[in-house]
Amino acid sequence: MPESDNPEVRNDWSKQEISSLFELPFNDLLFQAQTIHRQHFDPNQVQVSTLLSIKTGACPEDCGYCSQSARNDAELERERLLPLDEVVEQAQLARDNGASRFCMGAAWRNPTDKNLDKVIDMIIAVKGLGLETCVTLGMLTNEQTKRLKDAGLDYYNHNLDTSPEYYGDIITTRTYQDRLDTLQHVREANINVCSGGIIGMGEKKEDRVSLLQQLANLPQHPESVPINMLVQVEGTPLHGVEKLDALDFIRTIAVARIMMPTSYVRLSAGRTEMSDETQALCFFAGANSIFYGDKLLTTDNPDQDHDQLLFDRLGLKKAHANITQETTRQPACGCA
Repeated sequence: MPESDNPEVRNDWSKQEISSLFELPFNDLLFQAQTIHRQHFDPNQVQVSTLLSIKTGACPEDCGYCSQSARNDAELERERLLPLDEVVEQAQLARDNGASRFCMGAAWRNPTDKNLDKVIDMIIAVKGLGLETCVTLGMLTNEQTKRLKDAGLDYYNHNLDTSPEYYGDIITTRTYQDRLDTLQHVREANINVCSGGIIGMGEKKEDRVSLLQQLANLPQHPESVPINMLVQVEGTPLHGVEKLDALDFIRTIAVARIMMPTSYVRLSAGRTEMSDETQALCFFAGANSIFYGDKLLTTDNPDQDHDQLLFDRLGLKKAHANITQETTRQPACGCA
């Protein structure tokens, strides 16, 4: 059903409404989220993606959470863009381990046209393996976005990170509007949007409310909404911030599911520090996508054997995202 024809899909959420959801008794909130989840998805299926850093470190941005920023002291070794054959090898491994989508991330403020040529070769090769493709490359121009579409790119990831109100405390080298502009370019090029945020960065509950409002009140909901728990990296400004209560994280997942009922809600960074029980409650709250593999760009992720054991314990199975089904929810438009 096209998003515009689904009465449950709204783009006019008020902060008061969202705050009221966060304030529901925990059991009531999860019941509502699970009920909505079952109306749109198989509750026992999880879409699996793998994320590879194709160019690591030396990013000119000053994101306070990021180990790849050249302005932070995370002691991360700078690496050049990976060669095509190495990317293909990693994509084959991801496919063989059950991933249905292969995401490639580069630590750039924005790609040069020369670098984009190389990324396009990667997209074409990975699609040739039968995988969905996603990239996160920073800001894009309209022309660059069109080139990615022509190459067959399925998803573009560009997170809003946090609320507009708290954003300046986390990043100063690009504006919130810069991020919204890139998402608009992606939409106009008919590429699926992957956009979410990071919580546990010292923000207030009101900031989590505002972040979800920004995402849900976009002209069309992102097809994929990654919800990241901050991974604290020594040498970054956010190292040492007070950790978020697990129940607050689960509440955020549940509210995201209620507000964006037809989107994939991805349980993303921070899973290594979550108990199996916390992750189980996130799945119950409506998360139905994860990153699978030992690394998320530069930070640790649960190993695949552990994830499979957890899936087995919960009776979950890996789902292959249906790109045709997802794109039918958008009129003419489309990381982790």
